[in-house]
Amino acid sequence: MRNTKTNNRLLIINVFLLSVLCLNALAGEIEDSVRLANLPSTTDKQLARLSRHHNWQVRQAVAMNRKASDVVLFTLSEDNNRNVRIAVATNLGTNEKILMKLAHDRETQVRSVVARFEYVTAAILAYLSHDRDPDIRLEVARNWNIDLKTLHELQQDEFNEVRNMATMSIAGRNSK
Repeated sequence: MRNTKTNNRLLIINVFLLSVLCLNALAGEIEDSVRLANLPSTTDKQLARLSRHHNWQVRQAVAMNRKASDVVLFTLSEDNNRNVRIAVATNLGTNEKILMKLAHDRETQVRSVVARFEYVTAAILAYLSHDRDPDIRLEVARNWNIDLKTLHELQQDEFNEVRNMATMSIAGRNSK
């Protein structure tokens, strides 16, 4: 009986140690994949493979890589993880079509990042100026890339803060 208890304890300890080793190996693989995804020298084929990785942090690193192709960025713009989609929105290599797709995102936080992005186009800002969330419209009114027509429309917004910011943005342009 005593041998059986001892053997069971040893088995439990061995299973635990094996689990720890496996977790450490997995963490190392993820770190290596993130490192590879961040490198500008990583090939398109490698980035495409890494964009399908099970770990969101690896996919986020791919989404931040300026060398990622339009196909990879478009795929990642549909990722289930908000952080990955935000990384796509702030990637300087992301084209206008993908940014417009992200301007339609279901999550307010993603649309907010698009509205604040310094390289977003006036056309995307015009679309976001009609967003259901007043905080998004406020970010649009603050963005320097907004055109005067959209600013004038925002001066008629139902929310006072949005109207005031649009008026201040117009005044700031007129003073220059």
